[in-house]
Amino acid sequence: MDRRVVITGVGLVTPLGIGVNETWTAICAGKSGIGEITRFDTAQYDTKIAGEIKNFNPEDFLPKKEARRMQPFISYAIAAARMALDDSGLVIDSRNADQVGVITGCGLGGLSWLEEHSVLIHEKGPKKVSPFFIPLMIGNMAPGMISIQFGAKGPNVSIATACAAGAHAVGDAYSIIQRGGAEAMIAGGVESVITPTCVAGFNAMKALSTRNGDPQKASRPFDRDRDGFVVGEGCGIVILETLEGALERGAHIYAEMIGYGMSGDGHHITAPSPDGEGAARCMQAALRSAGISYDKVEYINAHGTSTQMNDLFETRAVKTVFKEKAKSIPISSTKSMTGHLLGGAGGVETVFTALTIHDGVIPPTINLDHPGEECDLDYVPHTARKQEVKVAMTNSFGFGGTNASLILSKYFQ
Repeated sequence: MDRRVVITGVGLVTPLGIGVNETWTAICAGKSGIGEITRFDTAQYDTKIAGEIKNFNPEDFLPKKEARRMQPFISYAIAAARMALDDSGLVIDSRNADQVGVITGCGLGGLSWLEEHSVLIHEKGPKKVSPFFIPLMIGNMAPGMISIQFGAKGPNVSIATACAAGAHAVGDAYSIIQRGGAEAMIAGGVESVITPTCVAGFNAMKALSTRNGDPQKASRPFDRDRDGFVVGEGCGIVILETLEGALERGAHIYAEMIGYGMSGDGHHITAPSPDGEGAARCMQAALRSAGISYDKVEYINAHGTSTQMNDLFETRAVKTVFKEKAKSIPISSTKSMTGHLLGGAGGVETVFTALTIHDGVIPPTINLDHPGEECDLDYVPHTARKQEVKVAMTNSFGFGGTNASLILSKYFQ
């Protein structure tokens, strides 16, 4: 049973805004959401910049009592899910609750909560630990709380495949609907780990940009002068449902999801496989899943982290897969504006890819002033491009060599 699956609702909480319109307007205008870290004192840290969420009030999306105790990653997930459900018009009630599921991806869960309790135990002893410590720290509380808040009683899963988690979540949700495991899924990715241990850990790996004096220029995918990625936070959620169900209730359709590929590098804990071999196999698997030739893809939302190895190897992988067409496909990295949302990235970038198809606007890659060595594709530098896109791919690759590629298309009857 391979049923057609469409996207009927989208929700975003990003460093560029609370809501889809605010974020998408900023993306299309080429604005950066990167600034100085305000969550903790960065005096001893090499990196002092990040893509923080600004002006987010959890009480706008949750009852006051719950809003006070929720960890940010859970609040962001509920907020984006509420936006997506409202946008979709999908009503969850006793007639369909067990046919609506939730899958979200999340890399690290409530890391700040873990840090606070570690200090608390050290200073005041174990009896001071909150009874909510464990349930509010674990990553699967994002889909759990979405289910509780909205009554979705179908499949409920949390995926922890590092920076590919959000894309794997959307892909797995698509597969569940395709095979008849649910009629609709709330799916995406979330992350909120702009914390001392996160920044210290990535600094120890030399993975983060240290362009502290010019934060909005720091995330520069495919640029010669890139010096690492910028960590961000946020959430992107889509409502996936059967085409039949969407048409029956007259839902607005942003795009159809037609392909999903996965692969493993089997190479290194953090480095991509040489020449992007694993990423190439992932994109080829997505094309086979969609049943289309590589020459049908008209836009790629790249993983594009602003690190030397990712940008180079993803470029080589695109050349391997798309052959003579590689140089004519517009490719952009929206991480140049949002920063890298880790487990949240795939959800947010699925929304951006759906909006690209829906609105006919290709987002830019900002800060791309001097393309890096071998980075010689069309990365849509600086300025968004008005262009019809019928088929698009979005890529997400994670530590451990875990890869995900999704293919979306314009909806045709």
